[in-house]
Amino acid sequence: MTDASEDPNQEMQYHVELTPGDVADTVLLPGNPERVDKITGYWDESEEVAYHREYRTATGTYEGEPISVTSTGIGSPSAAIAVEELARVGADTFIRVGSCGAIQPEMDVGDLVITTGGMRQEGTSKAYVRDEYPATADFEVVSALVAAAERLGYDYHTGVTMSADSFYSGQGRPGFEGFMAEGAEDLVEHLQEANVKNIEMEAAAIMTIANIYGLRAGAVCSVYANRVTGEFRTEGERRASETASLATKLLAKMDQVKAEAGVDRWHAGLSIE
Repeated sequence: MTDASEDPNQEMQYHVELTPGDVADTVLLPGNPERVDKITGYWDESEEVAYHREYRTATGTYEGEPISVTSTGIGSPSAAIAVEELARVGADTFIRVGSCGAIQPEMDVGDLVITTGGMRQEGTSKAYVRDEYPATADFEVVSALVAAAERLGYDYHTGVTMSADSFYSGQGRPGFEGFMAEGAEDLVEHLQEANVKNIEMEAAAIMTIANIYGLRAGAVCSVYANRVTGEFRTEGERRASETASLATKLLAKMDQVKAEAGVDRWHAGLSIE
């Protein structure tokens, strides 16, 4: 390494082009940069603070609480970069807001899936820690997302999410000219039997990296497709955005209640009303 080499730890982060003070403690993480406008549409006010490559960031307030959103692009490698660099500028809570394929027959298109844990079928988290390390959602984040979905009246499911590195072969879909990877024909059936709820591409890496660094993370995704019934519609995206925004407000309330009670973790005995 020479003096002219890039320094990934410099004050302005290399990929997201953010500096300390640009983001709130909690950052929502959609994949698509176009989803940023849909998310901020629920906020009191917002301002775009950076847009570099796939990383588009806006910061504002939701019901008076500071909140930020950064798009990550598709897949775990770019999502991991976002978590790394957002943590360096002060963020400590991350909520993936995305879409997914459901694999249980009772799950309808438009429903929400709130992840409690992840199958690490992506390779990014393996660069951080051995395979046996679990990808778990933070209890407070899960609780806030569930409470938000309940208050908003949205149908939701909780459970294990499988995060894949491939949209096609890695999720049991045919590739170009019908190519099928080994085991792809039975993948969805085996996951369904194991009570896995949905498939997407970022949650497990986000949660694993957050856990390693002692940060909070979770995920809420809208069901676009049910891989068992064959139904597909781009529906429920706004529900996930609104739920994650309200969850940020509830997490701030949890933090306030913890401080007043002199405890480190929120639990069901502490009200957030």
